[in-house]
Amino acid sequence: MIRNSLLGKVATVIGLLTAVAGLAFASTHVDAGMTPDEALQKMMDGNKRYVENQMTGSNMCGAATRTSLAKSQKPYAIVLTCSDSRVPPEIIFDKGLGEIFVIRVAGNVPDPIVLGSIEYAAEHLSSPLLMVLGHERCGAVSAAVGAKGKSTGSANIDAIIKAISPNIKPAAKSCDACKGEAKCADTKKEAFIECVVDANAKAVAAGITKKSKILKHLVETKKLKVVAAKYDLDDGAVTVLK
Repeated sequence: MIRNSLLGKVATVIGLLTAVAGLAFASTHVDAGMTPDEALQKMMDGNKRYVENQMTGSNMCGAATRTSLAKSQKPYAIVLTCSDSRVPPEIIFDKGLGEIFVIRVAGNVPDPIVLGSIEYAAEHLSSPLLMVLGHERCGAVSAAVGAKGKSTGSANIDAIIKAISPNIKPAAKSCDACKGEAKCADTKKEAFIECVVDANAKAVAAGITKKSKILKHLVETKKLKVVAAKYDLDDGAVTVLK
């Protein structure tokens, strides 16, 4: 009986030490003082682990991390990306609880609700990085290219297409695949769609500060960095767009 009691006490102590260690681990990995460039590097490092199948993000998804974040959060990056089921930011950047603030909407369309969500994370949670993440073979972009000004039959889907459509013509001018092709959207449709995906992500990133005085101020004071990027469905790699 005495031996069993001692073993029970030892087990309890070990359990407490493990929980404390877990809390310490969690607190060191959610760094509120990170610079925008450090945050971007942390994101790209996570994507590299994902591509190489060396993921560690699950270490930040246990009970200890959950407990440490129950009353506050300090995500170091905001990700505005598509709702596509193949593009979950927490997985492709190998992140756990409390690391990234994610906003997902078809075509990365930044309506007022999306902008308000970004403002909340950037201003109130002090997240130093905003990544607008497009992705290969985006269905919303494909629909916008294919619509050619006609209604899809859904006013709500039309609203998404309307937001993406202004980026179609600029993409045609800058797309390498379209040089010398008068009707590139028809003759090289797949390549053209990828150019529009890039143009859309870059346009959204560039337009963020024009639509939000709060985000403009944060960028001007270098408290927030905005980047456009693209996810490759085939190899899993994320590329920052210039």
